[in-house]
Amino acid sequence: MEFKEVVEKRRALRSLERVEITEAMLEKLVEAASLSPSCFNNQPWRFVFVTDNAKLAVVHGSLSKGNEWIQAASAIVAVFTKKEMDCDIKGREYYLFDTGMATAFMMLAATDMGLVFHPIAGYSEEKLKSILNIPEDMTLIVAAAIGKASESINHLLTEKQALSEASRPERLPLTDIFYINEYNPVNE
Repeated sequence: MEFKEVVEKRRALRSLERVEITEAMLEKLVEAASLSPSCFNNQPWRFVFVTDNAKLAVVHGSLSKGNEWIQAASAIVAVFTKKEMDCDIKGREYYLFDTGMATAFMMLAATDMGLVFHPIAGYSEEKLKSILNIPEDMTLIVAAAIGKASESINHLLTEKQALSEASRPERLPLTDIFYINEYNPVNE
């Protein structure tokens, strides 16, 4: 796929179906993340991928209500870091930004591979860190479901979630999100 097509095709869909996620596929995702820029090349990001069905079932127990649709995902990745692993320049802490960029690279790589990479915030950080043996001093930034887009609406979705699958959510107009030479909000 061309880059523009990858960006346009990327959607955080919830209606998923199982697909085999191989170690080679995971390596491609991590390789893409590893090429992301970071402050002084510190690469503060860490990832735990869960593909084992029994372990996935345990991970599902750490998710918030409303995320039942994730049961159809083929894998879940936990993305984590800690402040001390990256730059702190004059109070500007880079670890979250740098890890977010690496996650975005991974998301685009997943899209290019024909997969859905859906980040979620609805989980118990304490439970998920315990299940995945992530140290307490690490910050679990996001968990993401990985799977294949289903051609039909998965029964695990709520009615509202199912309706949202039909089209990409509306984006803000470009005039609301960028400015030239100085910040000059007109519509805020």
